[in-house]
Amino acid sequence: MTRKVESKVRAGAYTSSVGAALLLAACLGVEVAQAQAIMRTPTISVPSRTPTISPSIAARVSPSVGARAVGVAPGPRAIPAIPHTITARTGPTPVLPYARYSPNLYPSCTAPYRDAAGECLAQPGAGGDGAGKSGRKSAGKGRGNNTPVAVNQRIFANEFVAEIDGGLSDADADALARRHGLTRVASENFPLIGATFGLFRIADGRPAETVRREFAADGSVRSVQPNFRYVLQDQKSVTPTEGDPAQYALAKLRLPQAHALAHGANVTVAVIDSGIDARHPELTNSIADNFDALGSAEGPHVHGTGIAGAIVAHAKLMGSAPEARIIAIRAFGGTTGGAESSSYIILRSLNYAAEHGAQIVNMSFAGPKDAVIERAIAATAARGLVLIAAAGNAGAKSPPLYPAANPNVIAVSATDQQDKLFTASNRGNHIALAAPGVDIFLPAPDGKYQMTSGTSFSAAYVSGVAALLLERNYALKPEALRMTLAKTARDLGSPGRDDLFGDGEADAFAAVMAVPADSATPVAAASGTTKREDIEKRRDEPGIRALQQPSLSSAGDKSTVSQADKPATR
Repeated sequence: MTRKVESKVRAGAYTSSVGAALLLAACLGVEVAQAQAIMRTPTISVPSRTPTISPSIAARVSPSVGARAVGVAPGPRAIPAIPHTITARTGPTPVLPYARYSPNLYPSCTAPYRDAAGECLAQPGAGGDGAGKSGRKSAGKGRGNNTPVAVNQRIFANEFVAEIDGGLSDADADALARRHGLTRVASENFPLIGATFGLFRIADGRPAETVRREFAADGSVRSVQPNFRYVLQDQKSVTPTEGDPAQYALAKLRLPQAHALAHGANVTVAVIDSGIDARHPELTNSIADNFDALGSAEGPHVHGTGIAGAIVAHAKLMGSAPEARIIAIRAFGGTTGGAESSSYIILRSLNYAAEHGAQIVNMSFAGPKDAVIERAIAATAARGLVLIAAAGNAGAKSPPLYPAANPNVIAVSATDQQDKLFTASNRGNHIALAAPGVDIFLPAPDGKYQMTSGTSFSAAYVSGVAALLLERNYALKPEALRMTLAKTARDLGSPGRDDLFGDGEADAFAAVMAVPADSATPVAAASGTTKREDIEKRRDEPGIRALQQPSLSSAGDKSTVSQADKPATR
């Protein structure tokens, strides 16, 4: 009897052990299966897709800005589309609320600024203390360049920009091209430089240098050069910060104090960039004119929209000159590697800005030294326009990039919230100023926002500060404006001027205070509205002509359309 009981007990224990083992195996199997599933399909925790801006943050400027009547074209002024080296353009990638566009393509980053994956590092280094040292980040952090362009891609292959005899008709120019085995892509007269330039492409497989020499020897050709490539200068940010704290740039530039004196009213800034979303609440009634230098049908883009926002944002965010007017010039079109432009398109853009009343030109892009663009910049500066450009995002070992390195241009490097130099920022004796450019919270297309970094946005902030100075004194000359910005800048790094920060970080309030208000200049009234004094006596001045031009909107079209929403021809 006892043996039977023992057998039953042992059998029960065995059964329990087997059951426990099976249960354990099942649990382990589930865990293994879960682990395998996780490895196959990573679970990524994504924060809220809608940036949260505190409702307590009131509009930054007078309500009169929103009510300001600004004529906006029903579509961008454009020329017929110019075929490019890139035979097919892909549509713009849908923009998430936190759009991070990082074209930093020219030139490719040098070894000290690459991580283990070969991508450029984007964040300011801990060692960027202004003593000439740049912080080198560890692998895998601050990645900000997904597709660096090789050095041999500085130009559009088999394309030339040539100055030709201005007396040639289109048929004559086509015949000239055929004589040398070329195709004339486009040509036009540019009043800015008083010359006719054409864009030509090699029609066969002959070596480019051979064709260039033969073409340059033709009596109808004045000069020939490659069609250089230009790219925008921004990078991804690593950690998005939502809401008002991301606007540390306001305090750094002392914009709230400066805006007690000026808002950039009645000053026109040409933005040569990618497409701008004129319908964004931050940009409402700020786009005074549009020009599509590319002539294609692409829509608004994050870079151009962000640049415009850094200058004129006036809803939940604050730009550096919220009452300035923007001439939106679309010169950069999307490609698989990022938005880019060329010598010929930049020439067309500068010509438009100078011919249509711009007082300031913002150029947040970079490329090589370019004789055609150097000539156009010299002519633009001679007309009294203020030219401001991004220093570039190619790092400490990069050669100077253009147009920033042109002596007629105010070159701007980028700093972060701790006044450290942006690691990827270019340096050199051509750097004039620094301004915030790391983790900047800006508008993006479709009513969204982005967190981004780059010298592009530093340049845009300084363009807005320049607009504040011109509102104070419309007669201020470019050299005097440049000197005012330099003398009032807050010194960073080594005492005095240096190659990282130039004369220091821009101080909008100190700069505005240094410029006596001109009673004959349109100024901001105490209520925040604008008034014009002695306007009739100054009707013929370029900026006043631009303000008094009839609305570009047709009588039957009351909609406000982005410069890239509805292409037009002329």
